[in-house]
Amino acid sequence: MKAERHTAVRVRSALAETRDRPAASRVSDDDLLDAAKQCVLASGVRRTTLAEIARTAHVSRMTLYRRFPDVRSILAALMTREFGALLHAVASEVRPASSARERLVDSAVGGVRALVADPLMRTVLDLDADLLLPYVTQRLGATQRLAEDVVRALVETGQREGSVRHGDVAAQVRAVLLVVQSFVLSLRPATVDVGEETLLAELRHVLDAALAP
Repeated sequence: MKAERHTAVRVRSALAETRDRPAASRVSDDDLLDAAKQCVLASGVRRTTLAEIARTAHVSRMTLYRRFPDVRSILAALMTREFGALLHAVASEVRPASSARERLVDSAVGGVRALVADPLMRTVLDLDADLLLPYVTQRLGATQRLAEDVVRALVETGQREGSVRHGDVAAQVRAVLLVVQSFVLSLRPATVDVGEETLLAELRHVLDAALAP
């Protein structure tokens, strides 16, 4: 009888937990990504598990698994969302009356400053920097492609208006990405003996000189 009562209690507990969880159809990807962000900021990437994300999002592991098959996929989606939104926010704040080249340089420098200060990026760089290595040595990720889209639009506009020198647009865009990316990944250690604003001013000069007609 005692065993039966314990079994009944476990069943009621499981049913209550199921009722407390929102239906899978009502859980948005953003809700799941918000939970993943919370877990990463608290524990780092390597210590974040699907089970922990599911608990934080108040969904079953199966609900999470249907959307994201593993931790890597949900973290890739999280970084694409967070860093893509950040880059577009920076670009939207650039002075609209300036030339396309000036807007591009302002966006690039502002993007470096914002990414380096972003809590998610700082957590990844501090605790799990090696996870970014494939995007440096093997392939371009979705966030890099988004950044290139922003740069490409400004390079093309700049070439039409005459503020950016004419050249191979794809090569110019990729070169800007590589320069900016190196600053994002290395700015913090690089400022041990050189001021951050001094380095960012030099980045501004490098990009402006490279793109000038």
